[in-house]
Amino acid sequence: MPAQSFIHTNREPLAADVDGRFFDHLRMARQALAGSPVRRTLVWLGLSILTVILATSAGQIVLNRWNKPFYDALENRDLDAFLRQLTIFAAIAGCLLVLNVGQQWLNQMIRLKLREGLTLDLITEWLRPGRAFRLANAGAVGVNPDQRMQQDAGHLADLTTDLAIGLLQASILLVSFVGVLWSLSSGFVFHVGERSFSIPGYMVWAAIAYAGSASLLSWLVGRPLIAQNADRYSREAELRFSMVRINQNIDAISLARGEADEKRRLELDLAGVLNSLRRIFATQINLGWVTDGYGWFTVVAPILVAAPVYFAGDISFGGLMMAVSAFNQVHASLRWFINNVGAIADWRATLMRVGVIRRVLVSADGLHDKEERIDVAESHDGSLAFDDLQLVSPSGCIRLSEPHLRVRPGERLQVTGEAGAGKTLLFRALAGLWPWGKGRIELPKDKQVAFLPRVSYLPPGTLREVLAYPSSGTVLDDKDFAEALAAVGLERLATSLDRVAPWNDELTSDELRLVAFARLRLHKPDWAIVDEAFETLDAAAHQRVKDMFEGELASTGVVYFGPQRHNGGLFDRTVHLAKDKRGPVLKPIRIKDVAKAKAPA
Repeated sequence: MPAQSFIHTNREPLAADVDGRFFDHLRMARQALAGSPVRRTLVWLGLSILTVILATSAGQIVLNRWNKPFYDALENRDLDAFLRQLTIFAAIAGCLLVLNVGQQWLNQMIRLKLREGLTLDLITEWLRPGRAFRLANAGAVGVNPDQRMQQDAGHLADLTTDLAIGLLQASILLVSFVGVLWSLSSGFVFHVGERSFSIPGYMVWAAIAYAGSASLLSWLVGRPLIAQNADRYSREAELRFSMVRINQNIDAISLARGEADEKRRLELDLAGVLNSLRRIFATQINLGWVTDGYGWFTVVAPILVAAPVYFAGDISFGGLMMAVSAFNQVHASLRWFINNVGAIADWRATLMRVGVIRRVLVSADGLHDKEERIDVAESHDGSLAFDDLQLVSPSGCIRLSEPHLRVRPGERLQVTGEAGAGKTLLFRALAGLWPWGKGRIELPKDKQVAFLPRVSYLPPGTLREVLAYPSSGTVLDDKDFAEALAAVGLERLATSLDRVAPWNDELTSDELRLVAFARLRLHKPDWAIVDEAFETLDAAAHQRVKDMFEGELASTGVVYFGPQRHNGGLFDRTVHLAKDKRGPVLKPIRIKDVAKAKAPA
């Protein structure tokens, strides 16, 4: 039975919904870092870079004051003063150089630790028991979690570091130079005819008006980049997923001569990416007209602002250059937003993607809170029992042919049913992955229960690690591994225990299943829950597995999900699983309901 998605999704409503929940996503990121082991390191790095930026701002003020005597020396053609000011400049520049390099190092360390904290948090939430399964069945938001945890989290850490440090530095410089520019403006006297007047803080107000108009216009033009970047990342993920899927199934595609069809699908995905990029490029070009236009005008803007006072003879050339330098510092601080409109839009889009997947992860356990859940308890006699069990899914409701069923330790039960009857759903319910339904399941207390899905997972590593998974292979002897492999007819692999290989590609599908049964023999569990793992085995392999269950695993209780033709005398009894047309149906959950779900604190 294929995995069933229990969340109804629609990409466009999702983008619209999460974009409006900016502060929720921001709070989610803060919660992720609050419990991170790198929290204290980030605090100390933050305080350190604050200290460096404050020292740099002080150096910038000293450098600004240096402008007046330097340009006055040039105006007066005073060589001694000129050389003396060059010496002072070298000392100031040297100190600022050390501070700038230190700031770069701190920037990189903050970026590194921020990524570590975000990614570790997402991995931790993703790999909580049952969470990854629920996410994989959560529809569109569960697609490509690897990209969101690896690429998006890293991109978010980079953007957050650069934007936060840039904003902090711009704010400190603004506070520092507003005072300088205000004091310089006090000497500005305007002469209109026979009247003279001054405007308190004239240069400050001019810088605010200039940068404010540029910021407003830049935001109006660049705001569409938020949704456009979110759409781009989604389409890039789809293209990447399609390429990975083709690469993983290239043998079957080549045998079916399906390259042309797959090429057509990739072209459609690529067209989606390119159309998304075209919209982004168009917005960026429009934004360029604004930012570059203001940038060029800024070359002469401060001189034009101060020119009436200079030509009236109320300030010297050095005073003019000092005022221009202070104006440029204030304006540069105020235009930080203009320069970073694109980056801010990208940051919000990335924050949205990371925030959504984390919200879904931490809220996954609360999905379908109003739906009834199966009562799972422990049996103290080591048996496995079902009482009035009803499994509910979006496709309907299923029941066992026997409402009250108890399987004793060492017994062998076969559960059969038509294709699509829900055998895999019951298999997942026993594993605790599907909780929705009614009735009661009793699992044996303090007993080892092994689950064998249709396709077993083989982790990367040596064959020893594959067979011992999920425990360590060091606790078993080579003899144990050799006997387990021989029991399933794979004795030829006994000499490859310490060899690393792509086992999924090197072994046939039957051999991969036999490796899973060899793993079962090594662990010798009290119970084995098996989902159609006999289906493709040939007669000889099936007999070897049967002999293993009747020999070394004779005391292991077995619940097998599959067609009755595979009984072969291995199972003590058989029950049937069928759909209950009168039973309840699990209602789909819309993605916006997931976004609104209350996450644990």
